[in-house]
Amino acid sequence: MHTNRLSPARKFLLGLGAALSLLLLAGCEGIVLTNLTSGSLPENPSQIYTITLRATPNADVIVRTSIAPHIIVDGQSYAMNKSALGEGIYEFDYQLPAGRDEIAYYFLVNYDVTTNGTNSPQEAYTEITHAKIVHRYVLSLEVNRGPVGARISVLGRGFTPQDVIYLDNNPTRTVFESPNALSFFVPALTVSRNYQVMLGSTAGNSPVGTFRIDPSNLTVTPTSLNLRPGESQTLSFTIPNPAPPGGLLLDLTTDAPESVIMPEVIVPQGQTTITVNVQGGRPGNGSLFLKGYGAGELTIPVNVAAK
Repeated sequence: MHTNRLSPARKFLLGLGAALSLLLLAGCEGIVLTNLTSGSLPENPSQIYTITLRATPNADVIVRTSIAPHIIVDGQSYAMNKSALGEGIYEFDYQLPAGRDEIAYYFLVNYDVTTNGTNSPQEAYTEITHAKIVHRYVLSLEVNRGPVGARISVLGRGFTPQDVIYLDNNPTRTVFESPNALSFFVPALTVSRNYQVMLGSTAGNSPVGTFRIDPSNLTVTPTSLNLRPGESQTLSFTIPNPAPPGGLLLDLTTDAPESVIMPEVIVPQGQTTITVNVQGGRPGNGSLFLKGYGAGELTIPVNVAAK
């Protein structure tokens, strides 16, 4: 019986071919690593953040069952678990140490390559990646449209009393509710158009969304006031629809501040009418002005006559 044996030269060529296959595999990214984690992670009370990786084999010679992804953080290696998000996706929940607001990490994936029935261990790794913990962020506007004077809530995290909401760079009257909520009154700007909403503070500006100012009508009774110093008269405002949550601010201004004494006017939530007392101050003539209603501005003449 005759048996063919491989010559030393043949063995050398086969070994060289296997080595070249491994080199070509490494050069062609035998396994593609894709970081699915955002560079900005919203802060959460648990201080646990999920880091996600997709490992995609790019060659048939990779033994898929051998793929073992790890995440390296602070010099420590942690095995990653298969994710329910899909095939080839792995994740790891990292507990951020106290006093830290950034995670620096990279991925290391071990896997086997089979050549001529022999498995050879390989590894792939990524560059160091930084993820910043965001202590301040905006989740959403409560609503995206409303009339002039409506009180609109903004939900998020990390708000401060110094924060101001802007509509197309126009500052609004902003109310600090809590670190997780702000509200603002829709300013008297041009109606029937959209505005870009922005949160501004010393920490920088953050986009919030888009808000549309809708037109609205309003009636005032009486349409003018005649007073004497110290004398009071009621002034009633009526809107066509119930005031939205938080009430409806009627931002009145006057060109005779020493002659007109009156409180802030807010139509209560769910109501359509508000009545306030207007008191005469120093003798003089002027007007009350209310923008955003009717043809764009309502004018209420005021005369305070001397006794």
